[in-house]
Amino acid sequence: MRFPAILALAILTAVPLAAGIAPTVAHAFQKSKKGDAAKAERKRAEQEAIRAAVQRGEVLPLPRILAIAQAKVPGDIIKVELDYESTGIEYEVKILTPAGRVREVEINARTGAILRIEDK
Repeated sequence: MRFPAILALAILTAVPLAAGIAPTVAHAFQKSKKGDAAKAERKRAEQEAIRAAVQRGEVLPLPRILAIAQAKVPGDIIKVELDYESTGIEYEVKILTPAGRVREVEINARTGAILRIEDK
């Protein structure tokens, strides 16, 4: 019989402690949501800028870049990144070869020229 009373006492003393922590957790969660929204907005704006650059002919479309990469390094594409380098915009295409190696092909986004191929 004493066990439920001790358990109830433990729960009652834990509630005020948890109530004191909850606002801090809620505040951190709200800050995280605001940061996520800002990050999503930046990503959307970047995607729009890339789409506009493709339409203006300043950057090659992704399917063309992927075909160039796979012509040089056959395999499955596992990751694609667009990087802004001092020399210009570059695509980094990671490819898993049939031999099981991961290779990264860096391609000039404007011309389609292969800049380098590295093992990862």
